[in-house]
Amino acid sequence: MASCPECDADIEVDEFDVDKGDQLSCPECGTNLEVTGLSPIELDIAPDDDDDDEDEDDEEAVIDDEVDVDEVEKDEEKDEDWDE
Repeated sequence: MASCPECDADIEVDEFDVDKGDQLSCPECGTNLEVTGLSPIELDIAPDDDDDDEDEDDEEAVIDDEVDVDEVEKDEEKDEDWDE
């Protein structure tokens, strides 16, 4: 038996069914929890997935920058055509 760090509700967790790092949800408050210890079972509030979203946003920004560079190169080529 473990307890939710958010609402202190008792959560029945079989230590043979979980591994360290597994995530589950508190049946009382719905908080996402992560198994941080196995003997005894210890639970902590799971990290937000927002960090992953920020990484994806950064990758999109890099892709956007590459597209802008391509557009600039195309514009420069058009300008050269006018000069000829």
